[in-house]
Amino acid sequence: MEIIIIASLVMGILILHKPVAYLYNKIYIKQQYRNFLSSETFYHAVISSHVKYYNRLGLEDQRKFLFRTYLFKKSKRFHYIEVQESTQMPILVSAVAVQLTFGLDKFMLDYFGDIFILRDDYHYGFYSRPFMGHVDQTGIYLSWDNFIKGLSGQMADCNIGLHEMGHALAYVNFITATEQDKIFTKEFPNFSKIAKPIFTGMQQGNKNLLGDYAATNYHEFWAVAVEMFFETPVRFKHELPDLYEVMTRVLNQDPLNVLKGKLTVLRRSSVNTEKAIFTKRKAIV
Repeated sequence: MEIIIIASLVMGILILHKPVAYLYNKIYIKQQYRNFLSSETFYHAVISSHVKYYNRLGLEDQRKFLFRTYLFKKSKRFHYIEVQESTQMPILVSAVAVQLTFGLDKFMLDYFGDIFILRDDYHYGFYSRPFMGHVDQTGIYLSWDNFIKGLSGQMADCNIGLHEMGHALAYVNFITATEQDKIFTKEFPNFSKIAKPIFTGMQQGNKNLLGDYAATNYHEFWAVAVEMFFETPVRFKHELPDLYEVMTRVLNQDPLNVLKGKLTVLRRSSVNTEKAIFTKRKAIV
Protein backbone atom coordinates (compact mmCIF):
# COMPACT_ATOMS: atom_id res chain seq x y z
CA MET A 1 0.00 0.00 0.00
CA GLU A 2 2.81 2.43 0.87
CA ILE A 3 4.45 1.77 -2.48
CA ILE A 4 1.18 2.55 -4.26
CA ILE A 5 0.78 5.80 -2.30
CA ILE A 6 4.35 6.87 -3.03
CA ALA A 7 3.99 5.99 -6.71
CA SER A 8 0.75 7.98 -6.88
CA LEU A 9 2.41 11.01 -5.28
CA VAL A 10 5.32 10.86 -7.71
CA MET A 11 2.94 10.55 -10.66
CA GLY A 12 0.90 13.48 -9.37
CA ILE A 13 4.01 15.64 -9.03
CA LEU A 14 5.09 14.79 -12.57
CA ILE A 15 1.64 15.58 -13.98
CA LEU A 16 1.36 18.88 -12.14
CA HIS A 17 4.96 20.02 -12.57
CA LYS A 18 4.59 21.74 -15.96
CA PRO A 19 1.38 23.70 -15.26
CA VAL A 20 2.63 24.72 -11.81
CA ALA A 21 5.99 25.80 -13.23
CA TYR A 22 4.24 27.76 -15.99
CA LEU A 23 1.97 29.52 -13.49
CA TYR A 24 4.92 30.35 -11.23
CA ASN A 25 6.88 31.73 -14.18
CA LYS A 26 3.92 33.85 -15.29
CA ILE A 27 3.54 35.35 -11.81
CA TYR A 28 7.30 35.90 -11.54
CA ILE A 29 7.43 37.67 -14.92
CA LYS A 30 4.60 40.02 -13.97
CA GLN A 31 6.22 40.85 -10.62
CA GLN A 32 9.58 41.51 -12.23
CA TYR A 33 7.97 43.71 -14.85
CA ARG A 34 6.44 45.88 -12.14
CA ASN A 35 9.89 46.18 -10.56
CA PHE A 36 11.43 46.97 -13.94
CA LEU A 37 9.18 49.93 -14.74
CA SER A 38 11.09 52.28 -12.44
CA SER A 39 14.30 51.47 -14.36
CA GLU A 40 12.84 51.49 -17.87
CA THR A 41 13.81 55.05 -18.75
CA PHE A 42 17.41 54.55 -17.64
CA TYR A 43 17.75 51.25 -19.51
CA HIS A 44 16.38 52.90 -22.64
CA ALA A 45 18.83 55.79 -22.34
CA VAL A 46 21.84 53.50 -21.93
CA ILE A 47 20.95 50.99 -24.61
CA SER A 48 19.71 53.48 -27.20
CA SER A 49 23.03 55.33 -26.89
CA HIS A 50 25.12 52.26 -27.72
CA VAL A 51 23.14 49.52 -29.45
CA LYS A 52 22.11 50.29 -33.04
CA TYR A 53 20.14 47.06 -33.28
CA TYR A 54 17.83 48.24 -30.48
CA ASN A 55 17.16 51.59 -32.14
CA ARG A 56 15.90 49.87 -35.30
CA LEU A 57 13.26 47.85 -33.48
CA GLY A 58 9.60 48.81 -33.27
CA LEU A 59 8.28 50.07 -29.94
CA GLU A 60 6.78 46.75 -28.85
CA ASP A 61 10.03 44.92 -29.59
CA GLN A 62 11.99 47.64 -27.80
CA ARG A 63 9.90 47.07 -24.67
CA LYS A 64 10.54 43.34 -24.95
CA PHE A 65 14.25 43.98 -25.47
CA LEU A 66 14.54 46.24 -22.41
CA PHE A 67 12.70 43.86 -20.13
CA ARG A 68 14.71 40.86 -21.28
CA THR A 69 17.87 42.87 -20.62
CA TYR A 70 16.62 43.63 -17.12
CA LEU A 71 15.88 39.96 -16.43
CA PHE A 72 19.23 38.82 -17.82
CA LYS A 73 21.18 41.36 -15.76
CA LYS A 74 19.22 40.49 -12.62
CA SER A 75 20.10 36.80 -13.01
CA LYS A 76 23.89 37.33 -13.19
CA ARG A 77 26.69 38.21 -10.81
CA PHE A 78 29.04 40.69 -12.45
CA HIS A 79 32.68 40.80 -11.38
CA TYR A 80 35.05 43.65 -12.27
CA ILE A 81 38.76 42.93 -12.57
CA GLU A 82 41.18 45.87 -12.79
CA VAL A 83 38.44 48.02 -14.30
CA GLN A 84 36.30 50.74 -12.77
CA GLU A 85 32.71 49.52 -12.40
CA SER A 86 29.95 51.62 -13.95
CA THR A 87 26.17 51.22 -14.01
CA GLN A 88 26.23 50.96 -17.81
CA MET A 89 28.54 47.93 -17.97
CA PRO A 90 26.18 45.14 -16.87
CA ILE A 91 23.30 46.67 -18.82
CA LEU A 92 25.25 46.77 -22.09
CA VAL A 93 26.68 43.27 -21.65
CA SER A 94 23.18 41.98 -20.95
CA ALA A 95 21.80 43.87 -23.96
CA VAL A 96 24.28 42.17 -26.30
CA ALA A 97 23.20 38.76 -25.00
CA VAL A 98 19.57 39.72 -25.58
CA GLN A 99 20.34 40.90 -29.12
CA LEU A 100 21.75 37.49 -30.00
CA THR A 101 18.87 35.53 -28.45
CA PHE A 102 16.04 37.92 -29.30
CA GLY A 103 14.32 35.45 -31.61
CA LEU A 104 14.55 32.57 -29.13
CA ASP A 105 12.39 31.61 -26.17
CA LYS A 106 15.36 30.66 -23.98
CA PHE A 107 17.48 33.77 -23.56
CA MET A 108 18.82 33.70 -19.99
CA LEU A 109 21.91 31.50 -20.60
CA ASP A 110 21.05 30.10 -17.18
CA TYR A 111 24.13 27.93 -16.73
CA PHE A 112 26.27 31.05 -16.46
CA GLY A 113 25.67 32.81 -13.17
CA ASP A 114 28.91 34.80 -13.33
CA ILE A 115 30.16 37.31 -15.88
CA PHE A 116 33.67 38.72 -15.52
CA ILE A 117 34.57 42.11 -16.98
CA LEU A 118 38.29 42.80 -17.33
CA ARG A 119 39.99 46.02 -18.34
CA ASP A 120 41.59 44.94 -21.63
CA ASP A 121 43.42 41.98 -23.22
CA TYR A 122 44.40 39.31 -20.73
CA HIS A 123 46.15 35.95 -20.58
CA TYR A 124 44.26 32.74 -19.93
CA GLY A 125 45.59 29.28 -19.13
CA PHE A 126 48.71 28.19 -20.97
CA TYR A 127 47.98 30.21 -24.12
CA SER A 128 50.70 32.63 -25.14
CA ARG A 129 48.46 35.00 -27.07
CA PRO A 130 46.27 37.50 -25.20
CA PHE A 131 42.51 37.01 -25.04
CA MET A 132 39.74 39.55 -25.67
CA GLY A 133 37.18 37.21 -24.11
CA HIS A 134 36.38 33.57 -23.50
CA VAL A 135 33.75 31.23 -22.10
CA ASP A 136 34.36 28.25 -19.83
CA GLN A 137 32.58 26.39 -17.04
CA THR A 138 33.33 29.19 -14.57
CA GLY A 139 31.64 31.96 -16.53
CA ILE A 140 31.67 34.44 -19.40
CA TYR A 141 34.76 36.67 -19.62
CA LEU A 142 34.94 39.95 -21.55
CA SER A 143 37.59 42.65 -21.88
CA TRP A 144 35.75 45.94 -21.56
CA ASP A 145 38.06 47.92 -23.85
CA ASN A 146 37.44 45.51 -26.72
CA PHE A 147 33.77 45.08 -25.87
CA ILE A 148 32.98 48.79 -26.05
CA LYS A 149 35.07 49.28 -29.21
CA GLY A 150 33.14 46.51 -30.92
CA LEU A 151 29.83 47.95 -29.76
CA SER A 152 30.70 51.43 -31.04
CA GLY A 153 32.04 50.23 -34.40
CA GLN A 154 35.67 51.17 -33.72
CA MET A 155 36.71 47.61 -34.58
CA ALA A 156 35.45 46.85 -38.08
CA ASP A 157 33.34 43.68 -38.32
CA CYS A 158 34.31 42.73 -34.77
CA ASN A 159 31.97 42.51 -31.81
CA ILE A 160 33.55 40.60 -28.95
CA GLY A 161 30.31 40.68 -26.96
CA LEU A 162 28.35 38.91 -29.69
CA HIS A 163 31.26 36.53 -30.26
CA GLU A 164 31.42 35.34 -26.65
CA MET A 165 27.65 35.23 -26.24
CA GLY A 166 27.62 33.04 -29.33
CA HIS A 167 29.94 30.64 -27.54
CA ALA A 168 27.74 30.81 -24.43
CA LEU A 169 24.58 30.08 -26.42
CA ALA A 170 26.12 26.95 -27.95
CA TYR A 171 27.48 25.96 -24.53
CA VAL A 172 24.12 25.94 -22.75
CA ASN A 173 22.36 24.19 -25.62
CA PHE A 174 24.88 21.46 -26.41
CA ILE A 175 27.70 21.14 -23.87
CA THR A 176 25.75 21.43 -20.63
CA ALA A 177 22.28 21.06 -22.18
CA THR A 178 20.99 23.19 -19.30
CA GLU A 179 18.88 25.65 -21.29
CA GLN A 180 17.94 24.12 -24.63
CA ASP A 181 15.88 26.26 -26.96
CA LYS A 182 13.59 24.23 -29.24
CA ILE A 183 14.15 26.38 -32.32
CA PHE A 184 17.91 26.62 -31.86
CA THR A 185 18.48 22.91 -31.27
CA LYS A 186 16.11 21.92 -34.08
CA GLU A 187 17.70 24.20 -36.66
CA PHE A 188 21.38 23.83 -35.72
CA PRO A 189 21.83 20.54 -37.65
CA ASN A 190 20.55 22.38 -40.75
CA PHE A 191 23.05 25.14 -40.04
CA SER A 192 25.85 22.55 -39.86
CA LYS A 193 24.87 21.00 -43.19
CA ILE A 194 25.71 24.30 -44.85
CA ALA A 195 28.43 25.48 -42.48
CA LYS A 196 30.69 22.43 -42.26
CA PRO A 197 31.60 22.30 -45.97
CA ILE A 198 32.45 26.01 -45.81
CA PHE A 199 34.49 25.46 -42.66
CA THR A 200 36.33 22.51 -44.21
CA GLY A 201 37.12 24.60 -47.28
CA MET A 202 38.49 27.38 -45.09
CA GLN A 203 40.79 24.93 -43.33
CA GLN A 204 42.06 23.95 -46.77
CA GLY A 205 42.83 27.56 -47.61
CA ASN A 206 39.61 29.01 -49.02
CA LYS A 207 38.99 32.66 -48.13
CA ASN A 208 35.74 34.47 -47.36
CA LEU A 209 34.43 37.33 -45.24
CA LEU A 210 34.57 35.25 -42.02
CA GLY A 211 38.37 35.50 -42.02
CA ASP A 212 41.18 33.15 -41.01
CA TYR A 213 40.27 32.99 -37.32
CA ALA A 214 36.98 31.29 -38.15
CA ALA A 215 39.00 28.35 -39.52
CA THR A 216 40.64 27.73 -36.12
CA ASN A 217 37.95 25.25 -35.10
CA TYR A 218 34.22 24.79 -35.56
CA HIS A 219 33.41 26.60 -32.27
CA GLU A 220 35.20 29.71 -33.54
CA PHE A 221 33.56 29.39 -36.94
CA TRP A 222 30.15 29.57 -35.25
CA ALA A 223 31.09 32.53 -33.03
CA VAL A 224 32.60 34.52 -35.92
CA ALA A 225 29.54 33.74 -38.05
CA VAL A 226 27.41 35.24 -35.26
CA GLU A 227 29.49 38.43 -35.32
CA MET A 228 29.29 38.81 -39.09
CA PHE A 229 25.59 37.99 -39.15
CA PHE A 230 24.84 41.09 -37.09
CA GLU A 231 27.77 43.35 -37.98
CA THR A 232 27.72 43.04 -41.77
CA PRO A 233 24.47 41.33 -42.80
CA VAL A 234 24.30 42.84 -46.31
CA ARG A 235 27.73 41.57 -47.29
CA PHE A 236 27.16 38.27 -45.49
CA LYS A 237 23.96 37.57 -47.42
CA HIS A 238 25.59 38.58 -50.71
CA GLU A 239 28.76 36.50 -50.33
CA LEU A 240 27.44 33.50 -48.33
CA PRO A 241 23.69 33.48 -49.02
CA ASP A 242 23.03 29.86 -47.99
CA LEU A 243 24.90 30.28 -44.70
CA TYR A 244 23.07 33.54 -44.03
CA GLU A 245 19.71 31.87 -44.63
CA VAL A 246 20.37 29.07 -42.13
CA MET A 247 21.63 31.64 -39.61
CA THR A 248 18.26 33.40 -39.80
CA ARG A 249 16.59 30.09 -39.04
CA VAL A 250 18.79 28.94 -36.18
CA LEU A 251 18.55 32.35 -34.44
CA ASN A 252 14.97 32.96 -35.58
CA GLN A 253 15.63 36.51 -36.72
CA ASP A 254 16.94 38.43 -39.71
CA PRO A 255 19.08 41.54 -39.09
CA LEU A 256 18.22 42.81 -42.57
CA ASN A 257 14.58 43.00 -41.52
CA VAL A 258 15.68 45.10 -38.56
CA LEU A 259 17.56 47.41 -40.92
CA LYS A 260 14.32 47.87 -42.86
CA GLY A 261 12.38 48.58 -39.68
CA LYS A 262 10.38 45.35 -39.96
CA LEU A 263 9.56 42.77 -37.32
CA THR A 264 12.74 41.02 -36.26
CA VAL A 265 11.38 37.68 -35.03
CA LEU A 266 10.51 35.23 -37.80
CA ARG A 267 8.42 32.81 -35.73
CA ARG A 268 6.52 33.75 -32.60
CA SER A 269 6.42 31.36 -29.66
CA SER A 270 3.14 29.50 -29.20
CA VAL A 271 3.35 30.29 -25.47
CA ASN A 272 4.48 33.85 -24.80
CA THR A 273 4.14 34.97 -21.18
CA GLU A 274 5.64 38.33 -22.12
CA LYS A 275 3.10 39.26 -24.80
CA ALA A 276 0.31 40.52 -22.54
CA ILE A 277 2.75 42.76 -20.70
CA PHE A 278 4.34 44.47 -23.69
CA THR A 279 1.09 45.24 -25.50
CA LYS A 280 -0.17 47.31 -22.55
CA ARG A 281 2.35 50.12 -22.89
CA LYS A 282 2.36 52.36 -25.93
CA ALA A 283 5.68 54.13 -25.61
CA ILE A 284 8.99 54.21 -23.82
CA VAL A 285 9.46 57.42 -21.87
